[in-house]
Amino acid sequence: MTFMPASFHFKKRYIAYSLMVLYIIMCQSCMTMRYSNKETKKFFAGSKTEFQDKTIAFEGYKIHYVATGNADNPTLFFVHGSPGSWNAFKEYLQDSLLLKKYRMIAIDRPGFGYSDFGDAQNLKVQSQRISEFIKKIDNKKPLILVGHSVGGPVLARLAVDNPSWYKRLVILAGSLDPKAENPEKWRTVIKVSPLRYLIPGALRPSNDELWWLKKDLVDLEPKLKNITSDVTVIHGTKDVLVPYSNMDFIKKSFVNAKSMDTITIEKANHFIPWSHYEIVRNALLNIQ
Repeated sequence: MTFMPASFHFKKRYIAYSLMVLYIIMCQSCMTMRYSNKETKKFFAGSKTEFQDKTIAFEGYKIHYVATGNADNPTLFFVHGSPGSWNAFKEYLQDSLLLKKYRMIAIDRPGFGYSDFGDAQNLKVQSQRISEFIKKIDNKKPLILVGHSVGGPVLARLAVDNPSWYKRLVILAGSLDPKAENPEKWRTVIKVSPLRYLIPGALRPSNDELWWLKKDLVDLEPKLKNITSDVTVIHGTKDVLVPYSNMDFIKKSFVNAKSMDTITIEKANHFIPWSHYEIVRNALLNIQ
């Protein structure tokens, strides 16, 4: 029989504990899905696009954003999905055709990027905070909201809360139908400490808001009749993350929308802002 010295077992436990602590520390810093200021400068330098990279502080929270284009033009206001940050729309912000027509602003939603990273909020609070931000950056010109995935219900909540503010909503593969949302039961397990701290970077606030999403959408559904702006919906038929059935739900629920334009992309998946860039870009250019 071979006996292992006690010091050997202690070293193994020490190594295991150290690796666990190191993993938890790394979880907080990896997969943040955000650009540093240096990376942002490098990106826009390639196209020589002038930009602003700023954060506005409010009482108890802050919103980070990147802006391009003429400040006196109508505004395209981009809202990313989950997880994500402003740079989900970086190619649009340097698009030469869009720059001729619009001022463009892409935000980090609350809990993502540099907008109180990790501190996720439900749709109601997101709308309250983003609405205060919009008041700060308003240039009194038409304002067009563009949102992808979870950004879709964020747009809808913004338009429900302040119907007269927005000229048009552009919903890209938006998850609006509460019946199509089936939150995975494992999400509630990893929401609890200490397991939640094993989830890396932006996936943690994403898990939080996706767990709340169905309840948020149930609360939002009866209010969708308050939306009075023009609406454009673009969705792929092969979207396995947000079912194409959301298209019909939006048509039936946005009963007081001023107009409704729909674009179906056959065999497209969830990632249409990037896989079908020209279709999305051209829809934005065609807004009157």
